[in-house]
Amino acid sequence: MPDTIPKVPAVAVGAPATRPAALELAITGMTCAACSTRLEKVLNRLPGVEASVNLATERATLRFAPGALTLEQATAAVERAGFHASDASRLEREVERARHRAEWRVELRHFWIAALLSLPLAAQMPAMFGLWPGGEAHHDLVPRWLQLLLATPVQFWVGARFYRGAWASLRGGGANMDVLVALGTSMAYFYSVAVTVLDRHDLHVYFEASTMIITLVLLGKLMEARAKARTTAALDALLRLQPKMARIERDGELVEVPVDALVPGSLFVLRPGDAVPVDGVVEQGESAVNEAMLTGESLPIDKGAGDKVFAATLNGNGLLRCRATGVGAQTLLAGIIRLVEQAQGSKAPVQRLADRIAAVFVPTVVGIALLTFAGWWLASGDFQQALINAVAVLVIACPCALGLATPTAIMVGTGQGARAGMLVKNAEALELAERIAVLAVDKTGTLTEGQPAVTDVVPAAGWSREQLLALAGALEQGSAHPLATAVVAAARDAGVGLPPVDAVQAVGGMGVEGSVRAAGGDEPARRVLLGSPRFLQERGVSLDGSASEQLAAAGKTLIAVAVDGVFAGLLGVADRVRADSAAAVARLQGKGVRVVMLTGDHPATAEAIARQTGIVDWRAGVLPGDKAAAVDALRKNGGGAALRVGMAGDGINDAPALAAADVSFAIGVGADVAVEAADITLVRNSLHGVADAIDLSRATLSKIRQNLFFAFIYNVLGIPLAAAGMLNPVIAGAAMAMSSVSVVSNSLLLRRWRAGR
Repeated sequence: MPDTIPKVPAVAVGAPATRPAALELAITGMTCAACSTRLEKVLNRLPGVEASVNLATERATLRFAPGALTLEQATAAVERAGFHASDASRLEREVERARHRAEWRVELRHFWIAALLSLPLAAQMPAMFGLWPGGEAHHDLVPRWLQLLLATPVQFWVGARFYRGAWASLRGGGANMDVLVALGTSMAYFYSVAVTVLDRHDLHVYFEASTMIITLVLLGKLMEARAKARTTAALDALLRLQPKMARIERDGELVEVPVDALVPGSLFVLRPGDAVPVDGVVEQGESAVNEAMLTGESLPIDKGAGDKVFAATLNGNGLLRCRATGVGAQTLLAGIIRLVEQAQGSKAPVQRLADRIAAVFVPTVVGIALLTFAGWWLASGDFQQALINAVAVLVIACPCALGLATPTAIMVGTGQGARAGMLVKNAEALELAERIAVLAVDKTGTLTEGQPAVTDVVPAAGWSREQLLALAGALEQGSAHPLATAVVAAARDAGVGLPPVDAVQAVGGMGVEGSVRAAGGDEPARRVLLGSPRFLQERGVSLDGSASEQLAAAGKTLIAVAVDGVFAGLLGVADRVRADSAAAVARLQGKGVRVVMLTGDHPATAEAIARQTGIVDWRAGVLPGDKAAAVDALRKNGGGAALRVGMAGDGINDAPALAAADVSFAIGVGADVAVEAADITLVRNSLHGVADAIDLSRATLSKIRQNLFFAFIYNVLGIPLAAAGMLNPVIAGAAMAMSSVSVVSNSLLLRRWRAGR
C-alpha cells in the first residue's frame, strides 16, 4: 500500500545521535559590521563552537556539543572582545523593548544637546564656503574661545560613546566604526584647540566639523534604530495576537481566568467573537473560525466536534466548548514566533562577502586616511588641507551599511512571510528558494486534500463486501495513515465488526500483513496481506487485472487484499484534488519551475492526478525511501550544472526526500510539527504557498542585492572623493550617517510585498 510507513518528522532523518546544544546571547555594544564580524570570529575560536552574530538583531547564536560550553564561558569571551552579553532566552521581550526605548530616549536627549551646542558653530559654515555676503573663507563669526567652549562637551560628553566603543574595540583586538569617528573628530578638535591656544588667526579652526560630525552621526543612529525597530513590525504584530485571558465554565457560569492558568486537558469556552486562547480540539458546538492571522487565508474555516482550533484565531458566531491540547510555548502561534525569531537571527550565504570586507574595512580606511594625509602634505605643503582631507576620509567610511544590508531585508522578508502563513526556518532557505529550477511534489496531502475515502469495494469470488471490509479494517486499525483511516471508516460505516489481529507487520511504502482470527470462533488464524497490487504480486498473489485497470483508470488508489496467499478483492480509494492545485501548478510553471510529481501510487492513478493538475512529468511507484534518490536524480538532470531542487510534502511523510532537497516545503502540517518539518513551513493547505515563498525569496534577494550595491558604491565613490579633497568633513559625516538609514529604509519597502501577486 503506498506510503504505509510510520510517520516521523522530516528533521529526524539523518539527525545525529546527540543533538548539538544551542545558546542565544543578547549582545550590547556593537555599532557596525566590523563589530559583529570580529565578535563572530572570537566566538568561533572557542573549542567546538559554531557561532553566528547578527548585527541587526543584536544576537549571537552558538552551537556546540552538549557540555562543551557554559553560559559563563560564552559571556566571558564576549566581554574579552569588548562587548556585553546576556542569556537571550531569559529576556522577556517587553523588558528588552523597554530597555531599548530607555536607551533611545537617552540618545535622543544627547542628540538635541549636541544639536543646540553645534548650531552656533554651524551658522558660520556659509562663510567658510564663501556663501555669506561679504564673508571670507577664514572669517570667524563666533569667537574662538566660545567655539572651544561649545565644542568640548559635544566632543567629550556627547561623543563619549564613540571613545568607549573605540577603546573596547581596540582592546579586543579589532577596530570598528567608533574608531573612525573618534579618530576623525579628535583630529579636527585637537588641531583646532592648538590653533586657538597658539592664537594663529591665519589658520582656520574646525570645531564645527568635529561637533557636526558627532551630531549627524547620532542623528543617523537614531534614524537607523527607529527604522530597525520597524523591521520587526510583523513579529510584534504576532506577539500582540497572544490572548491574555480565557473563559472557563465554573458552577454553570463563564468566568475569565489568565491564559497561563490553562493546562493541557483544560476545558475552555469560546463565545462568538472571542479570540482562541490556546490550541485545542472542539468537543461541542459548531462555528466558523477566522484563521487569517496564522494562515493568510481570509475565508473562515468551519469547525465542529473533533476539529482543531489554534491560539489567536477568532471565533465566529457559534459557541464552542474546547479542550486544550497546547498551551504556553506549545501553541502553534508560539512556535511561529520562535521560528520567525530564529530566521531573523540567521545569516544568509550572500552576507559572507560583506563579512569578509567588514573584517578588514576599518584598518584599510585608516591606511587610506594616512596616505591621504601624507600625499596632500607632500604635494601641497598645506598641513591644514592634508589634515582635513584625511578627516573626511575617516568620517565618510561606514561599514554599517554593509552589515545591515542583508539582515534587515531578511528580518522584513521573514516577517512578511509569517503574516502570509509562510514560516521560514533560516535565511539560507529563503535565499535558495529563488533559485529552484525543479519542484518535486508529493501527491497525497499536497496536490490532493489528504482525506481519502473508500469509493469502491470489489470482492473476489467467494468473498462478500462485508468480509473484505472487515479483514482490511482489522489490519489498518492501528495505523494513522490517511488511507488506513479511510479503510477503517468504511468498515465501521458498513456496520461490520473488526476481528482481532496480531503479528501485524508493516512493509515500508508497500503494505501490511498480519494474522486475523475470527471473533469468538475456533477457526485457525488466517494470514492476510493488504497493500498495493505490486506488494501482493511480489508475494506471488495473482490479481484480477480487469478490475484493477478500471479503478486505476478512474484515478483511484488501489488497495488489494489476499488471504492465505489467495486474492480476496480490491478497494478503490479516492482522494480529491485540491481545488487550487491546478492553478498553483500553472503559476509555478509560469515562474520557470518544472513541477514533478513523485508518488508511490499506481501509474494509472498517478497519470489521472497529473492530468487533472496539469503536471506533465511524474513518477509512480516511488517508495518513500526511494524519493530521496529521485530528488538527487532530478538535481543531476541539468546536464553540466546541478539544478536546485525543492520538495513539497506534508511535512511528516517523505522525510528522506525533504531532507535531500535543497529547499523543502511542508504544506499544511498542523500544530504538532508545523515548526519542525521543513525549511519553509506553509501553514495554509495550498501549493500556492510554494509559489508565494519563491516570490518572497526573489523580492527579498532583490532588496539584499540593492542594499549591497548601495553600500559598496557609497564607499567606492565616497572614499576617493574625500581623499581627493572634494568633500568637506561635515558633508562626509552627514553622508556616513545617512548610508545606514538608506539601506534600512530600502529594506522596509519589502513591507509592501503581498502574497499571491
